[in-house]
Amino acid sequence: MTVILERKFATDGANLYDAILDPKIASRFVFPERVGEVARAESDARVGGTYTVVEMKDGKEVAHTGEYLELVRPSRIVATFAMPTYGVERSTVGIDIAPAGEGCRLRLTHEGVPEANAEEIKARWEELLESAERVLEE
Repeated sequence: MTVILERKFATDGANLYDAILDPKIASRFVFPERVGEVARAESDARVGGTYTVVEMKDGKEVAHTGEYLELVRPSRIVATFAMPTYGVERSTVGIDIAPAGEGCRLRLTHEGVPEANAEEIKARWEELLESAERVLEE
């Protein structure tokens, strides 16, 4: 199944693109208003490079990992996504960023989502994008 979300940001596309790939900035918004916190965030932002975000949840480390498949600054990021702790199979997340007035519009497409988890995954992406907007406004 595929989950698709769109959101307008007040910042320009280059700032949003860079924030998504910068582990110091991204770690401030990847787990918004949830019990977990970021224990570690790493990113080798190049095609073939990997990223890892480790969440501390209920005293346990939960890794979110992937490989960058496509990077076109400032308009496109495509990466795999997996959560090995839970045995979550690899899926693919595509982010397209386009100018929109004085800001930009982000379109997120998460392919390979298990149908049983689609609504939960969509809600988590919505939280993350709302949190990213708040962080970028600071």
